[in-house]
Amino acid sequence: MLQNKTIIITGAASGIGKEVVQKCIEEEATVIACDVNKEGLVHLQQTIASPDRLVTYPLDISNYEEVSAFFQYVDKEHSRFDGLVNNAGIYLAKNIGDYQIDEMDKVLDVNVKGAIYFSKLFGEKLLQNKQPGVIVNMSSVAGMEGSSDAIYGTSKAAILGLTKSCAMNFSPYIRVNAVAPTMVDTSMMEVIPSWRKAEYLHNELIDTPVTAKDVAETVIFLLSDRSKHYTGATLDLNNGGYLR
Repeated sequence: MLQNKTIIITGAASGIGKEVVQKCIEEEATVIACDVNKEGLVHLQQTIASPDRLVTYPLDISNYEEVSAFFQYVDKEHSRFDGLVNNAGIYLAKNIGDYQIDEMDKVLDVNVKGAIYFSKLFGEKLLQNKQPGVIVNMSSVAGMEGSSDAIYGTSKAAILGLTKSCAMNFSPYIRVNAVAPTMVDTSMMEVIPSWRKAEYLHNELIDTPVTAKDVAETVIFLLSDRSKHYTGATLDLNNGGYLR
């Protein structure tokens, strides 16, 4: 579904991001994978099918200068880019009262500012050339119904607002949508106690857990022309655990 497309993916070295990279390559896209984890990117390059379709680029998405340098590199080395997946994020699993100021800043810088920086520079380039493109933002059920970690929940709610606003700002050339997954069993969720995970999943209407691969397949749909009438939308991937 993504033949001859070039897709930029943040947070690409592990978890959902890694699955999105794999699915994009399966769908015959070229992927530019970004992550602060250099070792993770090396491992991704070594283990991915069709490594000739993968380019890796280590950077801190919360640093605007690094993001700007990345887009200068992409503009120089690639004739075009078609899609962006703002996937990178961090989760500290803390009560708001336990947060230190620097921890709050870190979560908001990565989860919100990083997506803003990438969206801004991606959008500017495509709009300048009047080129069609797609952005997919990774939100969360935490952004829809709240979270015991208020800072994380706030960051994921902000992504929903960013999605709608960019859909308006970048129309008619760039479609912008979000995915809001339920709890997915990745390394990010290891800080959550097992009893809390079981309690949360108990409220879902479908028994089969949502996996990182399931999320990746939804992202692929939104990147593809099969979702050509979707923009400013959020796809709830939560097994009916939260009904709007």
